[in-house]
Amino acid sequence: MIEILNQQSSRRVRLKTYRALLEKLTALYNLSDPDITLAFVTDDVIRDLNHRFLDKDRPTDVLSFPLGEEGADGRFHLGDIIISVSRAAEQSRPKRHGLERELEILTIHGFLHLQGFEHDKGLEEEEEKLRKALLEGYHGD
Repeated sequence: MIEILNQQSSRRVRLKTYRALLEKLTALYNLSDPDITLAFVTDDVIRDLNHRFLDKDRPTDVLSFPLGEEGADGRFHLGDIIISVSRAAEQSRPKRHGLERELEILTIHGFLHLQGFEHDKGLEEEEEKLRKALLEGYHGD
């Protein structure tokens, strides 16, 4: 089950867009209906999580918490992706694309971390491949 949570109110977020994106990603990676939670949050929330779990006392754009195990309910729990919407909005401006595009890029990035990809270990290459395959032709909000 894919669960999308919007826990911020500063920007409008089209939740159906990210459900569809995660459905495409799980199909591409041959994952049969895994449990994934994607949460859109404030800088304060992501800063707190970054501090508690990674000992970094600052906000960041995306955090991933991979589980990758079967739960007591028999379902495969892939993990959680947390995205700061205000951080994404700031990052989208110099890149000259809309917030929705940046949130899609961060969703892909977070998903790849759940799949075990790490920086300097194939993440950037896989991310670029997926961006071209899934976001080609997207022109803003």
